[in-house]
Amino acid sequence: MKRREFSLSVASAATAAALGLPVATPALAQARQFKEGKDYVKLGKPVATEAPAGKVEVIEFFWYSCPHCNTFEPSFEAWLKAAPKDLQVRRVPVAFNASFVPQQKLYYTLEGMGKLPELHARVFRAVHVERQALNKDELIFDWIAKQGVDMAKFKEVYGSFTVANQVRKASQLQEAYQVEGVPSMGVAGRYYTDGTMAGNMQNVLQVVEYLAGVVRKG
Repeated sequence: MKRREFSLSVASAATAAALGLPVATPALAQARQFKEGKDYVKLGKPVATEAPAGKVEVIEFFWYSCPHCNTFEPSFEAWLKAAPKDLQVRRVPVAFNASFVPQQKLYYTLEGMGKLPELHARVFRAVHVERQALNKDELIFDWIAKQGVDMAKFKEVYGSFTVANQVRKASQLQEAYQVEGVPSMGVAGRYYTDGTMAGNMQNVLQVVEYLAGVVRKG
């Protein structure tokens, strides 16, 4: 499933909020200092980014079948809505072995068809709540057929050179960032962090904002 076991504190944060206790937010990254080698690592070889000038690229590495990614998704989605406007954020589905590839293709097919806003969270729900594997082509096709998606178009995109190329690039990016597990984050083609280093995924978002600030300063 993953190369590391990550600890998540989203539930703990929610509990703290319910009790009226202070909860750290990504905005607090402005006031905190994070340490290279502890909270994040600097890549030995920078990775090419797709962000235009003036934007800082942020990548979330994830896997639909990862329970930690499922837990993190609502917090990540909420953070996206309030994140600094100069961040260009994108998701990259990982593959630690060949069995992950169908879900990579699922993600990029939904993206290519403009269906991610509608179905991304629904895929997580299907896997983790409805207990559907969605780890083979035929299982994915069966599920997609029930979502009101044009099946002929879906299969065409799913088997296309474009999606195959996106899967290849995702695997190359995963390797370049030396991704050890998911969920994890890459920043500006220079930095990598995850829940093991930062302590939990809430801290990871703070580290990401801190690193984005470092990049802005040059």
